[in-house]
Amino acid sequence: MAYNFNITGEEKAYLRDLAAKCMEYANLPIMKEREMLWCKHNSLQGERPVIVVEMNTFEQEMLPGFRCQSSHARAIEGQLIRHIVNFEMINDDKVIPPYFSVDWRIYYKPFGMDFVVEHAVDSAGRRIGYKRHYPVSDLKNDMHLVGPSVYSIDREYTMAWKSFVEEVLDGIMPVRVTNSSLRWSVTPSSKAFTLLGMENMLFSIVDYPDEMHKLMRFIVDDLKGFIKWQEEEGLLVLNNGNDYVGAGSYGFTDELPTDECKRTGKVTTKDLWLNMNSQETVGLSPQTFGEFIFPYYAELAKEFGLVYYGCCEPVHGIWKDYLSKLPGLRKISVSPWCDENYMGEVLKGSNVIYSRKPSPNYIGVGSNFDKEAYAGHMANTLRAAQGCSLEFIFRDIYTVSGDRSKPGKAVKILRELIDKMW
Repeated sequence: MAYNFNITGEEKAYLRDLAAKCMEYANLPIMKEREMLWCKHNSLQGERPVIVVEMNTFEQEMLPGFRCQSSHARAIEGQLIRHIVNFEMINDDKVIPPYFSVDWRIYYKPFGMDFVVEHAVDSAGRRIGYKRHYPVSDLKNDMHLVGPSVYSIDREYTMAWKSFVEEVLDGIMPVRVTNSSLRWSVTPSSKAFTLLGMENMLFSIVDYPDEMHKLMRFIVDDLKGFIKWQEEEGLLVLNNGNDYVGAGSYGFTDELPTDECKRTGKVTTKDLWLNMNSQETVGLSPQTFGEFIFPYYAELAKEFGLVYYGCCEPVHGIWKDYLSKLPGLRKISVSPWCDENYMGEVLKGSNVIYSRKPSPNYIGVGSNFDKEAYAGHMANTLRAAQGCSLEFIFRDIYTVSGDRSKPGKAVKILRELIDKMW
C-alpha cells in the first residue's frame, strides 16, 4: 500500500533545522552526565536526586505556535520542539535522545468493546474533563459481555512512516522504532473500572466476590495474552535507556536486559521495566486490596525485570503487607496524598526508590509563584527521604497561568536545596 506522507519543501527545511538543534543539544556533555546520573540513580547508587517536570499537561503555554501545516510534518515538529523547549525553558534532568522515535502502530481494542467517552472542552480549548459510559451494569448477569481483547500490528504503515521520517531527517538524526503500547496498559484495576465504573466496581467486590475474582482472573489472562503476542511477534523493544518507564520516570539501567537477551537478541518481558498502578482502588481497605487486587498485580509483576508502581494513589496503607512484596519493585510513587515521612522511614536503605510527586499547586495554581512555600514543600521531602534513593517527578500541572518561567525557576530552587540539604 502506498502512503501519502507529503510535506512541503519549506516544512522539510524547517524540520531539518529543528533536528540539527536537537542533535546539538543531545551531544552536549551535560546529556552524557545526565545519562550516568540516571544509571547510578536507578541502580541505587545515585549521587543526588534526579528531577523531572512533565510538560505535556501545560505545553500549550510553553510551546511556540506550530509552523508546519501538514499533519505529518506537525507530528515530526512536535516531537523535536518539545525536547528543545524543555531543555531551554525548564532544564530538568531529562536527556534529549540523539534519535527520533517511531512507535509500532499497534491496534488494541480492550475486551473487543467500543468504549464511549464524552469529553468537555475548557476555556482554553483543552479536552480534559470527560465522562465514561460503562458497558457492564451488573457483573453477575453481564459477565458474558466481556470478551477477549482484539489487537493487531500494522508493520507496513510503521515501516513506511519510519522510512519517510528517515528521508526527511537524512544525514542529521537517526530514527528508531519504539513501543509504548504497554506504558499504561498493565493496570488490572483500571481495566475493571472501564468495564464497571467506580461505584459498581466497589459494590461488586461486596455483592459478587466470586464474580469479581473471575473478572480479575480474566483481565490478567487477557493482558498476558496481549503481552505474549507482542513477544512472539517480535514487537517488544528494550526500555532500559532513555525510555519512559513509570509515572514520569526514566529507565536508564545496566541491570537490563538479561544475559539471555544479550546472547540471543530476543526481547522478553524479563528484559523490560513495567509500569503499573491501582488508582481506582484507593477506597478499599488494605485487607480488601490484598484479597482482590494485589495477587493479580504480583502475578503480572513477576513476569518483568523491574517495576515502577503507583501514580497519584497513596501507597502507605498497603506498603507493609503488600506492595513491599511486589516482585521486581524498584520504584514506588509517593504522591501528594501519601504519608511521605512514613515512606521515608520504610524505604531508607532499601532497594526501592522513593519517587516523589510534589503537589502541582505551587507551580500550577495562581499567577504568583510563592517561592518560600514551594521551597518549604521541597525541603519537607528532602528531610523525609534522607537515606533513600530519591527522585522528584512533577506531574499534573495543567497551567502555569501565563508565566512560562515558573517550571524553570522551580527546578533551579530545588537544585539549590538539594545542594544544601542532601
